[in-house]
Amino acid sequence: MRFHRVRVVRRVPHPERGFTQGLIADGSGVVWESVGNYGQSELRRYEFGSDLVAARAALPPELFGEGICRVGDSVWQLTWRERVALRWDAGTFALRERVRYNRDGWGICAADGEVVTSDGTSELVRRDPGTLEPRQVVHVRCEGSRVRGLNDLAWAGGLVWANVAGTACLAGIDLATGEVADVTDARAAAERHWADQQAIMNGIAALSRPDEFLLTGKTWRAVRHVRLVPDRDRGHRERLLAGLSR
Repeated sequence: MRFHRVRVVRRVPHPERGFTQGLIADGSGVVWESVGNYGQSELRRYEFGSDLVAARAALPPELFGEGICRVGDSVWQLTWRERVALRWDAGTFALRERVRYNRDGWGICAADGEVVTSDGTSELVRRDPGTLEPRQVVHVRCEGSRVRGLNDLAWAGGLVWANVAGTACLAGIDLATGEVADVTDARAAAERHWADQQAIMNGIAALSRPDEFLLTGKTWRAVRHVRLVPDRDRGHRERLLAGLSR
């Protein structure tokens, strides 16, 4: 197992301080964000570094927006308990399709020809990228212990990277085995929100380098471009397992 901490490369405004449920980025500096809460959920697009939202699409009030991923020229957006996924045109934000899928929706990422979803448990589901039909359930473990609270997801360096709910840890997961291969202490990128218990770190987007990501959180003031730095185990494993494990 490898251990890391994060070094903040750049800190920029988080447009409208969204209730972040999903985050993706492309190589040109464009960011897509899914924001949640009933009656407030949206898909948004903006330039990294801008404090203005360039495009948005509102979800129906009965849907709670969750994780997003890009597949070709479409963006899949999950919803929380409604078990409905929306497929948007990535450029125009026109709604192309609304499909049913099993399980609650938390995170989703495009991963080597398929998509992978989380539902807040210790399980990931590998799915067909065109239909979201399930292919395989992956049980995630860290040295034999279940890693619960798997939340927003990103694919980088051949691993699925997950925000772990209730912690400032990132888990790098080998899909073939379900084993956590990398644990990152991301506290250097965290914000303090003493009065808001929901303002947790959530939102991880892979960048062109496999050791660099965008990180933010629900209603956070900033989005941070971070780089992973090798570290020794300074309680990384214990923090990883402390989120929703009890």
